Amino acid sequence: MAQLQAPEDLSSWLAHIERLHPKSIDMGLDRVHIMIERLKLYPNFRIITVAGTNGKGSTCAMMSQIYLQAGYQVGCYTSPHLLRYNERVRVGGVEVSDAALCEAFSIVDAARCVEHDVEIPLTYFEMGTLAAIWYFMKIGVDVAVLEVGLGGRLDAVNAFEPDCSVVTSIDLDHQEFLGETREEIGYEKAGVYRRDKPAICGDNSPPQSLIEYARLVEADLQCIHRDFNQQCLNAHWQFLVNGTVKYTLPLPMLKGSYQLNNASCAIAAIESLQKVLPVAESSMIAAMCQVVLAGRFQIVSERPRVILDVAHNPHAARALAQNLEGIKSATGKTVAVFAMLADKDIGGVVHAVKDVIDVWYVASVHHARGASASELYEKIAKIISEAKIQVFDSASVALRQACMDVNENDKIIVFGSFFTVADVMQHLDESINLHL
Repeated sequence: MAQLQAPEDLSSWLAHIERLHPKSIDMGLDRVHIMIERLKLYPNFRIITVAGTNGKGSTCAMMSQIYLQAGYQVGCYTSPHLLRYNERVRVGGVEVSDAALCEAFSIVDAARCVEHDVEIPLTYFEMGTLAAIWYFMKIGVDVAVLEVGLGGRLDAVNAFEPDCSVVTSIDLDHQEFLGETREEIGYEKAGVYRRDKPAICGDNSPPQSLIEYARLVEADLQCIHRDFNQQCLNAHWQFLVNGTVKYTLPLPMLKGSYQLNNASCAIAAIESLQKVLPVAESSMIAAMCQVVLAGRFQIVSERPRVILDVAHNPHAARALAQNLEGIKSATGKTVAVFAMLADKDIGGVVHAVKDVIDVWYVASVHHARGASASELYEKIAKIISEAKIQVFDSASVALRQACMDVNENDKIIVFGSFFTVADVMQHLDESINLHL
């Protein structure tokens, strides 16, 4: 049954679309394909689809910035968001307005509830994906960079035909939907690859399932360390093709050695589309110096040094540990403000960072899937017998206390979930000011 009264603002629309489907996640493309037909969503712009366990957001940000610097009208669709839903849908590097999102949602919702036809119970992510594509078509972008929400093969983004597909990395996460092994997960993520289309893989050791899927569909598979590569110099890095240096570029503004793999994937994808979307090396250079993305080893304060990172699985936590090791102080300690979702591998994350954390300030995540601070305490204490742990009601309260407790040589790392970082970001200034 069609709704009687349309929501009036973005917050009302978001509340509405959360109620449309009984499940928050319902894998499959049938509903989206029906909506594509109803809405006639057949984009005439180029599409780059980005899947992977970690690194999707960074890779999307780099590609979007490169195309933006090259003068293209760029649409970018990512998830999840930190503070505002608008972060998910950007055109020209700028968040789309509330009014534009409301219009897009209203168009999709009307098609969902076509009179005398079957009403389609879309999930939150499916509604968002369809609305983003509709808006990109309305604006007339030249290229859209689309981040897969979950997996790849059955994700709503995969209902749209890409000109190039990227899989950044493959590790264990969302096992209840994607499988228990890297081989099973690799197969799901490889589902974004298409026949005769560039298929970029940034995983250091791709599962055989991904390689076989690409071969089966006759995709043009290009793997890091085999077909393209990166090497770090002092203040620069080099992108190599078949062992030969193609570009020498500034180090990305996004911090962390792992970002060079993400940057390599971005450049490899752009190179594969040079005939239809030409990009000069100068645009790549400018983009590396300007690209930013909240919550990816983001240093938001120096006194005290506060770092935000959305790392929420063991693969990302290992990368975080490597970054923290790289800035380790001889005298200062590292305080973790830590909160996670209960359905994530909490033990795996703690194991990954236990050698670089001195004190744990654990907090509850106030969400249906959130782990309580007491649960985190028990997990950490079981893994680290002598761990120093304090318990707090929320990450923002934990950060507030941490800022009062640390010395000038100490650092605070906030991590464990997008919810953790988002909570802290809303109260960041007042917490940091307590240290001054």
